[in-house]
Amino acid sequence: MFHNLAQLPRYRGLIQSLVARELKARYRGSVLGFFWSFINPLTLLLIYTFVFKYVMPAAVKGADPYPLFMFCGILPWTWFASSLVESSGVLISGGNLIKKVLFPAEILPIVTVTANMIHFFLALPILVVFLIVYRAPLTVSELLWFPFVVAVQYVFTLGCALILSALTVHFRDIKDILSNVLTLWFFATPIIYPYLFAPDIAKRFLNWNPMAHIVISYQEILFFNGPFGHWKWLLALAVASVGLFLAGYWIFDRLRDSFAEEV
Repeated sequence: MFHNLAQLPRYRGLIQSLVARELKARYRGSVLGFFWSFINPLTLLLIYTFVFKYVMPAAVKGADPYPLFMFCGILPWTWFASSLVESSGVLISGGNLIKKVLFPAEILPIVTVTANMIHFFLALPILVVFLIVYRAPLTVSELLWFPFVVAVQYVFTLGCALILSALTVHFRDIKDILSNVLTLWFFATPIIYPYLFAPDIAKRFLNWNPMAHIVISYQEILFFNGPFGHWKWLLALAVASVGLFLAGYWIFDRLRDSFAEEV
């Protein structure tokens, strides 16, 4: 496993070319092109803002201005959820590539997660506009944590993607189950409601949710006023994410010999 893992830096050129191909393929024939990176999260933002700001305002107490609060969570969630959905079928759709003897199959989930991370970066200018319009209380010391949160989310998402992509080759039902799991996971993550105002019994469950700590970190850096107090949770999650990535790669490596047969 560690031998194959050590070879990954050699494939950075291949990863870059496949990511570029993935981005071009996604927008080929589209009138709006990469502007869909803005439109999709903005659409979700409008829907949830209408529901929770005007229909159920009591549910979002302490999250004003709500559009900015919502946007700080919906962007990283979109990156995470899209990566898992696409990774669950990436080895099956890329069967022609992984049947080639010298092709490293783990490149495919890496490309998927990286391409969705680029979509996340493309949507950040809209978030910057929101931050300026609502005069968010940003500080340099907190913003320095932002790249670290992105890195933690990347490693965590990649670990999940490796496990899902490998297991779905053998258990095709995972792809169908995943959509329901992600729906539950979304509402179990403080994206549309603030963590601070959740009941104590709910916080106990939220603390076991890795994405909750990632989203809370974004919110504390970009939305809430005051010091970044979630850094201990984030550091613990960083260690756990590295462990998840290694476990995911181990599972992937153990199953790689069976991929060509199953796809």
